[in-house]
Amino acid sequence: MSSTEQSAHATTQAINSGLAALDRAPAWLNSEPLTAEGLRGRVVLVDFWTYSCINWLRTLPYVTAWHEAYRDRGLVVVGVHAPEFGFEHDLDNVRRATRELGVGHPVVIDNDFAIWRSFENQYWPAVYLVDRDGRARFHHFGEGAYEETERAIQQLLGVDGEGVRVDAGGLAEAADWDTLKSPETYVGDARSERRSDLPADGLALNQWALAGEWSVGEEAAVLAAPAGSIAYRFQARDLNLVLAPPAPGSPVRFTVRLDGQPPGDAHGLDAGDSGQGTVSEPRMYQLVRQRGAVAERVFEITFLDPDVRAYVFTFG
Repeated sequence: MSSTEQSAHATTQAINSGLAALDRAPAWLNSEPLTAEGLRGRVVLVDFWTYSCINWLRTLPYVTAWHEAYRDRGLVVVGVHAPEFGFEHDLDNVRRATRELGVGHPVVIDNDFAIWRSFENQYWPAVYLVDRDGRARFHHFGEGAYEETERAIQQLLGVDGEGVRVDAGGLAEAADWDTLKSPETYVGDARSERRSDLPADGLALNQWALAGEWSVGEEAAVLAAPAGSIAYRFQARDLNLVLAPPAPGSPVRFTVRLDGQPPGDAHGLDAGDSGQGTVSEPRMYQLVRQRGAVAERVFEITFLDPDVRAYVFTFG
């Protein structure tokens, strides 16, 4: 995932081979298969994404608005879904996420990262603008630069006018960068940092700990018995956690606490005032959204059922 805004750049790099990789893609959603030749003469916005990534989720309202505003003027938006976690390789999961998140533009499945490699991409999210002759003319990695990106779209299309108006809320609301002091934190061993053996009330800022019977693999931690928990001392408006149940139709109940108490009006979209919620599908869960002043808090989530998988904390 890409955790911060990064700069946007205009370029004239030729990437005919990049679009040519679309020709070999095995699966498409929202569209018949698109080809490099079929896209010639159109401006193409290539959006690399993976559906559990908070940084991409916060860009989606803008990509959707551009798709709707410019599709009749020659713009084609192609979302390239390149999975970060194992469950994101599952086409049914991507299809459900596409539907639930309201992704209406064409989506191509890039499980083998062939399209990713053809663009020499390294980030989620990443936007590339390809002109009518198949040349990359602009790219941006990460969040932000929305006005700059839209100006580049208009220039390549040869159109003028005011930019789109976007009211991004809920999961897509921009991070509160002024109060955000906690970084993306992976739970699996391959990229884990700052894990502690201290109890929840003894953690320092951005330390986290597991309690209960957990098995930690490269990608995720898996709970072996009920009543296991994860604690994290954080500072941010939002706390999110990517979670997965053991199987479809096997939900896992959980309870969230902030500083040992129910979250009340600081609950996220996926937890109630009392802190109760359910892991029903593999995705990102927004567990905390603080409405008032942001300060250091101790977050703790306890799972009442076994076999849940925890992947990564993100913040906003």
